[in-house]
Amino acid sequence: MLEDGSQPTVAEHTRAVAEAAALNGEAIGARQLAWLAGLLHDFGKYGERFQLVLIRALSHIDHALAGAVLLWLLLGGKVSGSRQSLAEAVNGHHDGLLSFFVLKGWIEAALGGDEYLTVNGGKTPSLLGRAEYEAACNRLKSDNPGLRLSLPRWPLPEDAGSLETMLFTRMLFSCLVDADYSVSAYENDRSYFEKTSAPALDADVCLGRLYAEREEIRSKSEADGELDRIRDEVFERCGAGGESAGGLYTLTAPTGTGKTLALLHFALRHAKAAGKRRIIIVLPFLTLAEQNEAIYSRIMPSVLVDHSQSRLGDDMRELTAKWNMPFIITTSVKFFEALFARGPGDCRKLHNIANSVVVFDEAQSLPPELTATSLRAVRELCERYGTSMLFSTATQPDFAAIPGLDWAPVELLPDNARLYDKLRRVKIEWRLDRRSSLESVADEMSGQESVCGIFNLRRHAREVFERLREKDADAAFLISTDLPPAQRAAVVAEIRRRLRECLPCRVAATQCIEAGVDLDFKRLYRALAPLEAIIQAAGRCNRNGREGMGLVVVFEPEDKTLYPDRWYQNAATLVKLLVQSGGIDINDPGDIRRYYSRLFAGAADKRELTQAIADRDYELVDEHFRLIPDAGEKLIVPYEPMRAEFEALRAELRDRGVTPALMRRAAPLTVTVYSRSDLETYAERINLRINGRRSDRPGHCWVLRKQYESCCTGRGGLRLPEPGKENLEFIY
Repeated sequence: MLEDGSQPTVAEHTRAVAEAAALNGEAIGARQLAWLAGLLHDFGKYGERFQLVLIRALSHIDHALAGAVLLWLLLGGKVSGSRQSLAEAVNGHHDGLLSFFVLKGWIEAALGGDEYLTVNGGKTPSLLGRAEYEAACNRLKSDNPGLRLSLPRWPLPEDAGSLETMLFTRMLFSCLVDADYSVSAYENDRSYFEKTSAPALDADVCLGRLYAEREEIRSKSEADGELDRIRDEVFERCGAGGESAGGLYTLTAPTGTGKTLALLHFALRHAKAAGKRRIIIVLPFLTLAEQNEAIYSRIMPSVLVDHSQSRLGDDMRELTAKWNMPFIITTSVKFFEALFARGPGDCRKLHNIANSVVVFDEAQSLPPELTATSLRAVRELCERYGTSMLFSTATQPDFAAIPGLDWAPVELLPDNARLYDKLRRVKIEWRLDRRSSLESVADEMSGQESVCGIFNLRRHAREVFERLREKDADAAFLISTDLPPAQRAAVVAEIRRRLRECLPCRVAATQCIEAGVDLDFKRLYRALAPLEAIIQAAGRCNRNGREGMGLVVVFEPEDKTLYPDRWYQNAATLVKLLVQSGGIDINDPGDIRRYYSRLFAGAADKRELTQAIADRDYELVDEHFRLIPDAGEKLIVPYEPMRAEFEALRAELRDRGVTPALMRRAAPLTVTVYSRSDLETYAERINLRINGRRSDRPGHCWVLRKQYESCCTGRGGLRLPEPGKENLEFIY
């Protein structure tokens, strides 16, 4: 509906969507095809059944299939290969992508006038029978004098693979649904495009601010001179590497070498040199996102943070859906799952990845059963969509060892072995000839003034924390996703203060501390884990090289359950075998490659996913491509410094139901729980808010019951009487 209360005509709306889609399509080299998708997407609204919908005389009518049927007619029934993409995109613009093999049966039945046919979401097609299609086509031509319906040059070759074709479909789909959503919003609010337009990336201004930030950090550095010199070298060489034409890159450098700013240096120089539209930073952990947001916000004028717990105002939510910003921080889940999604909302941003610089920080964190598929999509983004990709980590996986994967990136620091050798800041004590009780580990830690223990399971970290607290409550801390983000940030700040002031500080933590939490302990204990986790943990010990050589003790806990999943266990077991058969030097990139070569030798993506891709089955691909198979459910808990906000949120959720805005407000007080029985016992489930009212449909949001608030007090975060399912703490 327009601002004057009138309804835009089908012709007005489709022409506007076609033009907006064409602008989007320029980024993926498919301007004319995107324009045609926009023109055809609402073709079904020319049918009499849909006109009855407008006057509320009929409901449950689908108008999306009709555009795919018209394409079928234009091509004489010869919709093959990548040309199926247009039909799939047009049909899916409301209910999501479906394979053309499904659509073909619907198209034939619709043209045959099958009155019992149901399509997207069980709805009746708005057009049935050839006569109705001919009448609708005449109306389309009447509304668009001089229109010649013909297919433009197709961007993909006919023999393109299923993964590549499906990615192109999603890109085209993205151009269409973003245009459709945006034009619809504009029809209701003429200031929409002004509100959602973003300034262009000004690399020169940002580089100036980056250099100023770097000088500020250098002036306050407490690291030894050699480490400062290496940080300068990494920074300068990454910037120089950004002057190249584009493609696929890796940055392999030891922990603590200032990669956060060096990566931005590469991205800004590369955006300027290669004419890239935006920079996207992809992080595996929320702890990384929380820390890096603070750093990057001091440099970049406009930062869009898009992850599951980001707090966004009304003015930023639409930009998050579109990714129409010059600088974006997101997570692996948000980035990769969008590349394999089928829903309009999930895919809407994809065309804005084209012609961007994408930086993957901590690149080793991809789930192994999805790695080959993910990297094939990455390679396609580089080769076809003008995207430059940089994978950065201290433990660069040897992805080339994955059977059947063509992987040949350019390394920005090809002589990185020299840096690893110079930055030997810790020695490893491999205590793997016997198992160690958690009690003995806690007792050893209690004798240290600056120490951290990192454990694979939350209950192990909590057990050690409780024993440390018995001995010295003031010096004992827990870092775990049992703490809501607001409390976790406060705990990290207090730990930093105590370390800075040389006060006793003993921390029990889970994997969430291993990347992005910039802490520096004199001694560190690490439960046996995959090599990349051990190296990341070692980066929290003697980080600034001020203590000579720090000590990292790797041990096996005494317990029947030691690992959160089978792959984690297999990788940890491989570390133990390699240590026992000749040793591992964590400062030797050759040893790291040897580990990954063994680890990936028999790796294969999950069979259900690869088969779904081969079948071009969007529904099954969406179902099986999950970086976190069990994402758990969100539980909102109290944290005393934010008690008033918690009480207000609880009251609003009970009264109004779950809304995206309320969940964003609740993000600092939200933890993830994996045990449904725990939630049903200790928490109250909140229903969804639908059409402005609290509905009877339960959502995936819970609030801790008042009588159990004592389970979430003090430094320990949430502790339910009967702990539920253990899980990896990779919060994406």
